[in-house]
Formats: sequence, C-alpha cells, structure tokens
Amino acid sequence: MDAWWMCEVPYPHVPKDVLDAADSVRASLPNRWCDPRVAAGLFDEVIDEYLLCDEMGLNIGATEHHAGINSLLGANPMLVSILARQTRKARILSLGTLISLRREPVRVAEEYATADVISRGRLELGFVKSGGTEMASANANPVNNIERYWEAIDLIGKALTHQDGAFSWEGKHFTHRHVNIWPRPWQERFRMWAATGDPHTAAEVGRRGMVHTLVLRGHEGTRRAYAAYRTARAEAGLAPVSTDNFAYSAFVSVGDTDEEGVRVGEKLLWFLNTSLKSAPQYAQLLPGTAPPHIAGQAWRTRPKPQSGGPNLVNAEKGVATAQENALKLMSTTVEQAMAQGIMFAGNPDSVYAQIKKFHDDVGGFGHLTIIGRTGFMTHAESEKNIRLLGTEVLPRLKAIAPMTPTLEQAA
Repeated sequence: MDAWWMCEVPYPHVPKDVLDAADSVRASLPNRWCDPRVAAGLFDEVIDEYLLCDEMGLNIGATEHHAGINSLLGANPMLVSILARQTRKARILSLGTLISLRREPVRVAEEYATADVISRGRLELGFVKSGGTEMASANANPVNNIERYWEAIDLIGKALTHQDGAFSWEGKHFTHRHVNIWPRPWQERFRMWAATGDPHTAAEVGRRGMVHTLVLRGHEGTRRAYAAYRTARAEAGLAPVSTDNFAYSAFVSVGDTDEEGVRVGEKLLWFLNTSLKSAPQYAQLLPGTAPPHIAGQAWRTRPKPQSGGPNLVNAEKGVATAQENALKLMSTTVEQAMAQGIMFAGNPDSVYAQIKKFHDDVGGFGHLTIIGRTGFMTHAESEKNIRLLGTEVLPRLKAIAPMTPTLEQAA
C-alpha cells in the first residue's frame, strides 16, 4: 500500500462569532477575515511539511477549493509546480484541479504537462467533481456538471498523449480547433484518479479503469462504491482490477501514545465541525445537484432519526449524497470518527492495526491518502505526525501487497 500525505491549507483563524453568524463559511464569507500575512505563514509551514514527507518516503497530494476557510488552495497547479521543483523522490498527486469549472481544459493539460516535466515524471492526475459552493465561486452552471467533468477528462487525456501535431476537438461542452501542447509531458501515460462516492459516477470510474478514491465515506459507503466500480467493469466485460485501483482518504494522527494520537487527532475534526458549514443555496437547493428521480427527496426536510445519528441510506443504493455526508460529519466526535473509519489515531501500532482492519473490511485498497493537517493542528504536531508515519507506519503499509479479489470475495 502506498501512502499520500496532503493538507488543504485551511484558514482557521476567523473569530468564532463571525463563523457562527455566517450562513456559509465557504463562497460568501468576506475575505477581509483572511490576513495575507497569516496565510503566507501557513503556506510556508505546509510546504515545509511536504518537503519533510519527501524525506520520509511519503508520497504527497494537493487539492483545490475556492473562497472558503476550508482551503487556501484556489489554484492547484501552482502548488503542484512548487512541489515538483522542491521535492526529489515523492510522487505528486493533483487531486485536483476542478476541471468542470475551468472553461479551457487544454490550459489545464498545459499546466499538468509543465509540472510533469519539472518533476521529471512524478505527477499523477486526480479529478474531483466540483462542490456546490465552487459553482458560485466560478460562476459555473451546476446543470450538466458531470457531463462537463467527463468531457474535460477526455480532452485533457488526449491533449497529454497526442504527439502528432494539432488536433481539433468538437465536443458537447468544449470546442478547441487547434490542440498541440508544448512541452509534452515527461510521462507517456498518466495514472488518473477520480474522487467520488455515488454509485453512478463510481461505475463510470470503473469502466475507465481509473484509481477510485473515497473521501471520509466510512465502512459501508466505501464498500458500496467499490462494489459499483467492480460490478460496472464486470458488466462491461472488462478484466478485474487489483486493489491498486482503489484508494481511501481519512484523517490520520500518530503519536507516541494512544492518548497523544487521539488528542492531536481531535484537532483534525475542525475540518468537519467547522469548515463544512454551507447554506442551502450551495447544497441541496442548487439545480443539478441531485438526479431528477431523487431531486424531490433531496429538497424535502427530512425528519430527524430516532437514534444513532443521521440516516445515510437513500435512494442511491445506500450511498449518501455529498450533502448528506457533510451533515453527518459536522457533528462527529473523535470517538465516532474512529469507529466509522474516517480517522485512524493512536500510537504507531494502533494506527497500523486500524488501517489494516478497515482495509480488510472494505475489500482492500492500494492507496491511503492521508489528511494529515487541518484546523488548529500546529506545525510541530504535524511534523511529528509525518515522522512517525514515515518511520513506524509506512514500512508496514508497504508490506500490504495488491490483490485482485473476485466480486464475491470483495463483497
């Protein structure tokens, strides 16, 4: 199993009374609450932490979000290119540029190609469906977002691999009469990733043979999404794939003791408890966010569950929508996060055991993407976490070999 460390460079320094009064901490919170001097210090710390990952043998990943306290990374290729130059060994995962928001996928391909050349072939490409607040920030139409997503991936993929002069692209959503990018990338072929939890998109990821990553979906949601991937391949007559085609993203906090790992790990929950707050116009009321056959259900106010927390079972075969998942996560405690498999925390032995058990429970995956810093976690705490991950946990994860289970074995 490979491990990838990432930080979204959050901005947790907005006063609590401001956050409490805001209807959304993404998209519409005034940027006067973001001090550029504080932001510069955060970037310095996080880039240094990425460089430490390179020293410790961890791969690294960078995300992208817009106009919110959850992340200051509004331009993924900028950080990816910095890391491409400053690191030496780590593979670099872009997870990733929000391509359905960009009006020029060819420009994205040029950015990726340049970063790949700078890194001498260490770049991996990940694609994420844009969230509701991102639509407002980019002045994008949420309707047909998924169609734009897949077409942009196709156009970027062709631009990165075509070497025989200019070609023309006449698609449903993108038109480009002359595509011929320079420099061409270092790699002949890129491994491509996609982050999604719903079964419809998971099935398409499977048919395309991309690496399928689940973010904070827990045991049941991960099993179901992975099953949709495998089933779609089988129904299309495609060969089974190994666990190297599956990834899982969770919070990870390693301390010298269980108490330390859990105590520091609790700071990571700021991402859930605070930075997910979003107004309805950016979520369930946003046109196009729910398929027509369940849109009515998404718009209704649901009765509160009797016990056991929010009910995530819905019309989408038991896999929660992103909004439902966010509502559940906002009230999560550290004990609940660990029980649900969205946080692995403790001493090195405990963390490895938790990861291995989750891996076995969901049918296996070949990549762990680690949300290693967020909220008020300090630079020193983050560096200690990285060092313990690299020296005490990573060698044991590396020993987990890929396997190719049957549909029945993976269920």
